[in-house]
Amino acid sequence: MRSKAFFINGGAGRVICSIPALEKYAEENPDDDFIIVAEGGNDFFRGHPTLDGRVYDNWHKNLFEDYLKDRDCVTPEPYRMWHYYNQKCSLSQAYDIEINGLTEPRELPKPTVILNKTEVIGGYNVVQEVKSVTGKDKVVVIQPFGRSIEQQGDFIADPTSRSMSLVNAVDIINQLKKDYAVIVMSEVHFPVEENEEKSPYKIARPQIESIRNWAAVIQVADHFLGVDSVGQHICKAMDKKATVVIGSTYPVNISYPEDKDFDIIDIGAENGRKYSPIRLTMDDCVDRFNDQALEMSKEQVDRVVKSVRKALGKPTKFAGSFTQPQQTNNGCCDKSQPQPPNQFGQTSGVMPPAKPQAPTPNFTLEKPKVKTKGFKQEISNLLKSEKGSSIKIETKN
Repeated sequence: MRSKAFFINGGAGRVICSIPALEKYAEENPDDDFIIVAEGGNDFFRGHPTLDGRVYDNWHKNLFEDYLKDRDCVTPEPYRMWHYYNQKCSLSQAYDIEINGLTEPRELPKPTVILNKTEVIGGYNVVQEVKSVTGKDKVVVIQPFGRSIEQQGDFIADPTSRSMSLVNAVDIINQLKKDYAVIVMSEVHFPVEENEEKSPYKIARPQIESIRNWAAVIQVADHFLGVDSVGQHICKAMDKKATVVIGSTYPVNISYPEDKDFDIIDIGAENGRKYSPIRLTMDDCVDRFNDQALEMSKEQVDRVVKSVRKALGKPTKFAGSFTQPQQTNNGCCDKSQPQPPNQFGQTSGVMPPAKPQAPTPNFTLEKPKVKTKGFKQEISNLLKSEKGSSIKIETKN
Protein backbone atom coordinates (compact mmCIF):
# COMPACT_ATOMS: atom_id res chain seq x y z
CA MET A 1 0.00 0.00 0.00
CA ARG A 2 1.39 3.38 -1.03
CA SER A 3 2.05 6.14 1.47
CA LYS A 4 0.00 9.34 1.26
CA ALA A 5 0.73 12.96 0.56
CA PHE A 6 -1.85 15.25 2.19
CA PHE A 7 -2.28 18.64 0.53
CA ILE A 8 -3.54 21.16 3.13
CA ASN A 9 -4.76 24.41 1.58
CA GLY A 10 -6.65 27.51 2.66
CA GLY A 11 -5.87 30.05 5.35
CA ALA A 12 -4.01 29.65 8.63
CA GLY A 13 -7.22 28.83 10.49
CA ARG A 14 -7.84 25.81 8.28
CA VAL A 15 -4.24 24.73 8.75
CA ILE A 16 -4.61 24.82 12.54
CA CYS A 17 -7.87 22.86 12.33
CA SER A 18 -6.22 20.13 10.23
CA ILE A 19 -3.60 19.37 12.89
CA PRO A 20 -5.66 17.08 15.21
CA ALA A 21 -6.73 14.88 12.27
CA LEU A 22 -3.15 14.60 10.99
CA GLU A 23 -1.96 13.75 14.50
CA LYS A 24 -4.56 10.98 14.66
CA TYR A 25 -3.45 9.67 11.25
CA ALA A 26 0.17 9.52 12.41
CA GLU A 27 -0.86 7.71 15.59
CA GLU A 28 -3.12 5.19 13.86
CA ASN A 29 -0.89 4.57 10.81
CA PRO A 30 2.63 4.25 12.23
CA ASP A 31 3.93 2.44 9.13
CA ASP A 32 2.76 5.09 6.65
CA ASP A 33 5.62 7.40 5.71
CA PHE A 34 3.16 10.14 4.78
CA ILE A 35 4.02 13.74 4.02
CA ILE A 36 2.12 17.03 4.16
CA VAL A 37 2.24 19.58 1.36
CA ALA A 38 1.47 22.89 3.04
CA GLU A 39 -0.30 24.83 0.30
CA GLY A 40 -1.80 27.05 3.00
CA GLY A 41 1.57 27.78 4.58
CA ASN A 42 3.67 25.84 7.07
CA ASP A 43 3.65 28.41 9.91
CA PHE A 44 1.68 26.34 12.39
CA PHE A 45 3.34 23.04 11.54
CA ARG A 46 6.70 24.46 12.54
CA GLY A 47 7.99 22.94 15.77
CA HIS A 48 5.29 20.26 15.87
CA PRO A 49 6.78 17.15 17.53
CA THR A 50 5.43 14.63 14.99
CA LEU A 51 4.37 16.59 11.91
CA ASP A 52 7.08 19.20 11.33
CA GLY A 53 9.52 16.75 9.73
CA ARG A 54 6.83 15.63 7.26
CA VAL A 55 5.91 19.09 5.95
CA TYR A 56 6.96 20.54 2.60
CA ASP A 57 6.10 23.77 0.84
CA ASN A 58 4.54 23.22 -2.57
CA TRP A 59 7.53 24.95 -4.21
CA HIS A 60 10.04 22.58 -2.59
CA LYS A 61 12.73 21.63 -5.11
CA ASN A 62 12.06 18.27 -6.82
CA LEU A 63 8.93 17.81 -4.71
CA PHE A 64 7.23 15.72 -7.38
CA GLU A 65 10.14 13.48 -8.34
CA ASP A 66 11.46 12.94 -4.83
CA TYR A 67 8.30 12.89 -2.70
CA LEU A 68 5.03 12.75 -4.67
CA LYS A 69 5.58 10.40 -7.59
CA ASP A 70 5.34 7.21 -5.49
CA ARG A 71 2.64 8.43 -3.10
CA ASP A 72 -1.13 8.77 -3.31
CA CYS A 73 -2.02 12.48 -3.30
CA VAL A 74 -4.99 13.43 -1.12
CA THR A 75 -6.49 16.93 -0.88
CA PRO A 76 -8.94 16.99 2.04
CA GLU A 77 -11.80 19.45 1.61
CA PRO A 78 -13.72 19.65 4.89
CA TYR A 79 -16.39 21.94 3.47
CA ARG A 80 -17.50 19.06 1.21
CA MET A 81 -18.16 16.66 4.07
CA TRP A 82 -21.86 15.88 4.63
CA HIS A 83 -21.55 16.24 8.39
CA TYR A 84 -19.99 19.68 7.95
CA TYR A 85 -22.50 21.29 5.62
CA ASN A 86 -25.34 19.85 7.69
CA GLN A 87 -23.90 21.32 10.90
CA LYS A 88 -23.11 17.92 12.41
CA CYS A 89 -19.41 18.50 13.02
CA SER A 90 -16.65 21.08 13.37
CA LEU A 91 -13.98 21.98 10.85
CA SER A 92 -11.43 19.84 12.71
CA GLN A 93 -13.83 16.90 12.79
CA ALA A 94 -14.55 17.26 9.06
CA TYR A 95 -10.81 17.00 8.39
CA ASP A 96 -10.72 13.94 10.65
CA ILE A 97 -13.61 12.24 8.83
CA GLU A 98 -11.93 12.63 5.45
CA ILE A 99 -8.28 12.06 6.40
CA ASN A 100 -8.97 9.05 8.62
CA GLY A 101 -11.88 7.52 6.69
CA LEU A 102 -14.50 7.85 9.43
CA THR A 103 -18.26 7.64 9.07
CA GLU A 104 -19.09 9.75 12.13
CA PRO A 105 -17.32 12.61 13.95
CA ARG A 106 -15.37 11.86 17.12
CA GLU A 107 -13.93 13.92 19.96
CA LEU A 108 -10.55 15.43 19.15
CA PRO A 109 -7.81 17.05 21.22
CA LYS A 110 -7.02 20.72 20.77
CA PRO A 111 -4.55 21.60 17.97
CA THR A 112 -0.89 21.42 18.97
CA VAL A 113 0.87 24.72 18.26
CA ILE A 114 4.29 25.24 19.82
CA LEU A 115 6.06 28.60 19.98
CA ASN A 116 9.75 28.93 20.69
CA LYS A 117 11.17 31.19 23.39
CA THR A 118 12.14 33.96 20.98
CA GLU A 119 8.56 34.18 19.71
CA VAL A 120 7.14 34.22 23.23
CA ILE A 121 9.62 36.90 24.31
CA GLY A 122 8.61 39.00 21.30
CA GLY A 123 4.92 38.67 22.21
CA TYR A 124 5.69 39.54 25.83
CA ASN A 125 7.58 42.68 24.80
CA VAL A 126 4.71 43.86 22.60
CA VAL A 127 2.18 43.39 25.39
CA GLN A 128 4.40 45.02 28.02
CA GLU A 129 4.99 48.04 25.80
CA VAL A 130 1.26 48.45 25.25
CA LYS A 131 0.66 48.27 29.01
CA SER A 132 3.39 50.83 29.63
CA VAL A 133 2.07 53.37 27.11
CA THR A 134 -1.62 53.00 28.00
CA GLY A 135 -1.03 52.70 31.76
CA LYS A 136 -3.46 49.77 31.87
CA ASP A 137 -2.54 46.32 33.16
CA LYS A 138 -5.14 44.18 31.37
CA VAL A 139 -4.81 43.63 27.63
CA VAL A 140 -7.32 42.50 25.03
CA VAL A 141 -6.44 41.63 21.44
CA ILE A 142 -9.26 42.52 19.05
CA GLN A 143 -9.51 41.01 15.55
CA PRO A 144 -12.56 42.74 14.05
CA PHE A 145 -12.12 41.50 10.47
CA GLY A 146 -11.38 38.25 8.67
CA ARG A 147 -9.20 37.86 5.59
CA SER A 148 -12.20 38.20 3.26
CA ILE A 149 -12.65 41.94 3.91
CA GLU A 150 -12.34 44.36 1.02
CA GLN A 151 -11.23 47.97 1.36
CA GLN A 152 -13.25 50.01 -1.09
CA GLY A 153 -11.94 53.55 -0.98
CA ASP A 154 -12.65 54.83 2.50
CA PHE A 155 -14.85 51.89 3.45
CA ILE A 156 -14.36 48.33 4.65
CA ALA A 157 -16.76 45.54 3.70
CA ASP A 158 -16.82 41.76 3.96
CA PRO A 159 -18.88 40.11 1.20
CA THR A 160 -19.01 36.90 3.28
CA SER A 161 -20.46 38.73 6.32
CA ARG A 162 -17.97 37.12 8.72
CA SER A 163 -16.39 40.43 9.83
CA MET A 164 -17.67 43.22 12.04
CA SER A 165 -18.81 46.40 10.36
CA LEU A 166 -16.41 49.32 10.72
CA VAL A 167 -18.95 51.23 12.83
CA ASN A 168 -19.45 48.30 15.22
CA ALA A 169 -15.70 47.71 15.53
CA VAL A 170 -15.05 51.39 16.30
CA ASP A 171 -17.81 51.47 18.91
CA ILE A 172 -16.52 48.36 20.69
CA ILE A 173 -12.90 49.55 20.69
CA ASN A 174 -13.81 52.99 21.98
CA GLN A 175 -15.79 51.52 24.87
CA LEU A 176 -13.05 49.08 25.89
CA LYS A 177 -10.01 51.34 25.47
CA LYS A 178 -11.08 53.55 28.40
CA ASP A 179 -10.49 50.75 30.89
CA TYR A 180 -8.23 48.24 29.15
CA ALA A 181 -5.21 48.19 26.87
CA VAL A 182 -6.38 47.38 23.35
CA ILE A 183 -4.28 45.75 20.63
CA VAL A 184 -5.94 45.76 17.21
CA MET A 185 -5.12 42.73 15.06
CA SER A 186 -5.79 43.98 11.53
CA GLU A 187 -3.93 44.38 8.27
CA VAL A 188 -6.14 47.40 7.53
CA HIS A 189 -5.54 50.64 9.40
CA PHE A 190 -8.66 52.54 10.47
CA PRO A 191 -9.06 55.46 12.90
CA VAL A 192 -11.35 55.10 15.87
CA GLU A 193 -11.93 58.82 16.38
CA GLU A 194 -10.97 62.08 14.72
CA ASN A 195 -7.73 63.63 15.99
CA GLU A 196 -6.91 60.22 17.40
CA GLU A 197 -3.30 61.18 18.10
CA LYS A 198 -4.58 63.68 20.71
CA SER A 199 -6.81 61.17 22.48
CA PRO A 200 -5.88 60.27 26.08
CA TYR A 201 -6.92 56.69 25.31
CA LYS A 202 -4.30 55.10 23.07
CA ILE A 203 -4.74 51.85 21.17
CA ALA A 204 -1.95 49.76 19.66
CA ARG A 205 -1.77 48.63 16.04
CA PRO A 206 1.44 46.59 15.76
CA GLN A 207 2.06 45.75 12.11
CA ILE A 208 3.31 42.23 12.80
CA GLU A 209 4.25 40.31 9.66
CA SER A 210 4.39 36.78 11.06
CA ILE A 211 1.21 35.02 12.17
CA ARG A 212 3.32 33.07 14.68
CA ASN A 213 4.33 36.35 16.31
CA TRP A 214 0.65 37.28 16.50
CA ALA A 215 0.06 33.93 18.18
CA ALA A 216 2.64 34.91 20.81
CA VAL A 217 0.88 38.24 21.44
CA ILE A 218 -2.46 36.44 21.84
CA GLN A 219 -0.88 33.92 24.20
CA VAL A 220 0.55 36.65 26.46
CA ALA A 221 -2.52 38.94 26.38
CA ASP A 222 -5.35 38.53 28.88
CA HIS A 223 -8.27 38.08 26.48
CA PHE A 224 -9.16 37.83 22.81
CA LEU A 225 -12.15 39.26 20.96
CA GLY A 226 -12.61 38.19 17.37
CA VAL A 227 -14.69 36.86 14.53
CA ASP A 228 -14.66 33.77 12.30
CA SER A 229 -10.95 33.97 11.54
CA VAL A 230 -7.57 32.63 12.63
CA GLY A 231 -7.36 34.38 16.01
CA GLN A 232 -9.98 32.21 17.68
CA HIS A 233 -8.23 29.02 16.48
CA ILE A 234 -4.97 30.30 17.97
CA CYS A 235 -6.86 30.82 21.25
CA LYS A 236 -8.08 27.23 21.19
CA ALA A 237 -4.56 25.93 20.62
CA MET A 238 -3.18 28.17 23.39
CA ASP A 239 -5.94 27.48 25.96
CA LYS A 240 -6.88 31.18 25.99
CA LYS A 241 -10.23 32.70 26.82
CA ALA A 242 -12.07 34.30 23.92
CA THR A 243 -15.19 36.19 22.97
CA VAL A 244 -16.14 35.21 19.43
CA VAL A 245 -18.77 37.08 17.41
CA ILE A 246 -20.37 35.02 14.63
CA GLY A 247 -22.29 36.23 11.57
CA SER A 248 -23.01 34.22 8.43
CA THR A 249 -21.30 31.00 9.52
CA TYR A 250 -22.31 28.48 12.18
CA PRO A 251 -20.54 28.12 15.56
CA VAL A 252 -20.68 24.32 15.47
CA ASN A 253 -18.71 24.41 12.21
CA ILE A 254 -16.15 27.13 12.71
CA SER A 255 -15.77 27.71 16.44
CA TYR A 256 -15.84 25.92 19.79
CA PRO A 257 -19.29 26.16 21.39
CA GLU A 258 -18.51 23.31 23.84
CA ASP A 259 -15.44 25.07 25.23
CA LYS A 260 -16.16 26.80 28.55
CA ASP A 261 -13.42 29.36 27.80
CA PHE A 262 -15.23 30.54 24.67
CA ASP A 263 -18.13 32.97 24.91
CA ILE A 264 -19.74 32.75 21.48
CA ILE A 265 -22.16 35.55 20.62
CA ASP A 266 -24.10 34.27 17.62
CA ILE A 267 -25.37 37.45 15.97
CA GLY A 268 -26.19 35.56 12.75
CA ALA A 269 -28.67 33.33 14.55
CA GLU A 270 -30.45 36.43 15.86
CA ASN A 271 -30.36 38.45 12.63
CA GLY A 272 -31.13 35.53 10.32
CA ARG A 273 -28.81 33.60 8.01
CA LYS A 274 -28.62 30.73 5.54
CA TYR A 275 -25.77 28.27 5.11
CA SER A 276 -23.36 29.52 2.47
CA PRO A 277 -22.02 26.49 0.54
CA ILE A 278 -18.42 27.68 0.42
CA ARG A 279 -16.22 25.55 -1.89
CA LEU A 280 -19.31 23.68 -3.06
CA THR A 281 -21.14 26.26 -5.15
CA MET A 282 -21.18 30.03 -5.62
CA ASP A 283 -24.60 31.13 -4.39
CA ASP A 284 -25.07 34.87 -4.74
CA CYS A 285 -28.63 34.69 -3.39
CA VAL A 286 -27.42 33.21 -0.10
CA ASP A 287 -24.63 35.77 0.25
CA ARG A 288 -27.11 38.59 -0.33
CA PHE A 289 -29.49 37.10 2.23
CA ASN A 290 -26.62 37.01 4.74
CA ASP A 291 -25.51 40.57 3.98
CA GLN A 292 -26.67 41.92 7.36
CA ALA A 293 -25.86 38.80 9.39
CA LEU A 294 -23.15 40.54 11.45
CA GLU A 295 -24.54 44.07 11.60
CA MET A 296 -24.96 44.62 15.32
CA SER A 297 -27.52 46.74 17.13
CA LYS A 298 -26.59 48.79 20.19
CA GLU A 299 -27.87 46.02 22.46
CA GLN A 300 -25.75 43.43 20.64
CA VAL A 301 -22.65 45.65 20.77
CA ASP A 302 -23.19 46.17 24.49
CA ARG A 303 -23.41 42.39 24.94
CA VAL A 304 -20.04 41.94 23.24
CA VAL A 305 -18.45 44.64 25.42
CA LYS A 306 -20.01 43.08 28.54
CA SER A 307 -18.53 39.68 27.65
CA VAL A 308 -15.03 41.15 27.37
CA ARG A 309 -15.42 43.13 30.59
CA LYS A 310 -16.59 40.02 32.44
CA ALA A 311 -13.55 38.06 31.22
CA LEU A 312 -11.05 40.81 32.07
CA GLY A 313 -12.55 41.85 35.39
CA LYS A 314 -11.98 45.11 37.21
CA PRO A 315 -9.60 47.49 35.39
CA THR A 316 -6.21 47.95 37.05
CA LYS A 317 -3.30 50.30 36.44
CA PHE A 318 0.00 49.06 35.08
CA ALA A 319 2.52 49.15 37.92
CA GLY A 320 5.45 47.58 36.11
CA SER A 321 8.12 48.99 33.84
CA PHE A 322 9.15 48.46 30.24
CA THR A 323 12.41 49.00 28.40
CA GLN A 324 12.30 49.14 24.62
CA PRO A 325 14.20 46.09 23.24
CA GLN A 326 17.41 47.09 21.50
CA GLN A 327 18.49 45.79 18.11
CA THR A 328 21.80 43.94 18.15
CA ASN A 329 24.46 45.90 16.25
CA ASN A 330 26.15 43.49 13.86
CA GLY A 331 28.47 46.10 12.38
CA CYS A 332 32.13 46.72 13.18
CA CYS A 333 31.47 49.91 15.10
CA ASP A 334 29.31 50.61 18.16
CA LYS A 335 27.41 53.61 16.83
CA SER A 336 24.21 55.08 18.16
CA GLN A 337 21.30 54.81 15.78
CA PRO A 338 17.69 56.02 15.56
CA GLN A 339 15.23 53.96 17.54
CA PRO A 340 12.42 52.32 15.52
CA PRO A 341 8.85 53.44 16.21
CA ASN A 342 6.84 51.46 18.73
CA GLN A 343 3.32 49.97 18.54
CA PHE A 344 1.89 53.50 18.61
CA GLY A 345 4.13 55.01 15.91
CA GLN A 346 6.21 56.87 18.52
CA THR A 347 9.98 57.22 18.59
CA SER A 348 12.27 58.24 21.43
CA GLY A 349 15.32 59.74 19.75
CA VAL A 350 18.55 57.76 19.84
CA MET A 351 19.26 54.31 21.19
CA PRO A 352 22.36 53.72 23.29
CA PRO A 353 24.88 51.26 21.92
CA ALA A 354 23.25 47.86 21.56
CA LYS A 355 24.08 45.00 23.90
CA PRO A 356 23.77 41.32 22.91
CA GLN A 357 20.42 39.86 23.95
CA ALA A 358 17.69 37.55 22.72
CA PRO A 359 16.62 38.61 19.22
CA THR A 360 13.17 40.09 18.76
CA PRO A 361 10.71 39.26 15.95
CA ASN A 362 10.83 41.34 12.79
CA PHE A 363 7.99 43.74 13.51
CA THR A 364 7.01 46.69 11.33
CA LEU A 365 5.56 48.89 14.01
CA GLU A 366 5.09 52.25 12.36
CA LYS A 367 1.46 53.24 12.06
CA PRO A 368 0.44 53.63 8.40
CA LYS A 369 -0.29 57.24 7.58
CA VAL A 370 -3.64 56.71 5.94
CA LYS A 371 -6.42 59.25 5.96
CA THR A 372 -9.98 58.09 5.50
CA LYS A 373 -12.19 60.84 4.19
CA GLY A 374 -15.31 58.75 4.66
CA PHE A 375 -14.69 58.14 8.35
CA LYS A 376 -16.50 61.27 9.52
CA GLN A 377 -19.64 60.16 7.72
CA GLU A 378 -19.34 56.67 9.25
CA ILE A 379 -19.12 58.14 12.73
CA SER A 380 -21.89 60.64 11.99
CA ASN A 381 -24.11 57.70 11.06
CA LEU A 382 -23.15 55.98 14.29
CA LEU A 383 -23.92 59.06 16.37
CA LYS A 384 -27.21 59.51 14.58
CA SER A 385 -28.30 55.96 15.38
CA GLU A 386 -26.69 55.70 18.81
CA LYS A 387 -27.13 58.97 20.68
CA GLY A 388 -25.43 57.56 23.73
CA SER A 389 -22.15 56.97 21.93
CA SER A 390 -18.97 58.23 23.57
CA ILE A 391 -17.44 59.32 20.26
CA LYS A 392 -17.25 63.05 19.75
CA ILE A 393 -16.31 64.79 16.51
CA GLU A 394 -14.48 68.06 16.73
CA THR A 395 -15.65 70.76 14.37
CA LYS A 396 -12.87 72.39 12.44
CA ASN A 397 -13.13 76.15 11.94
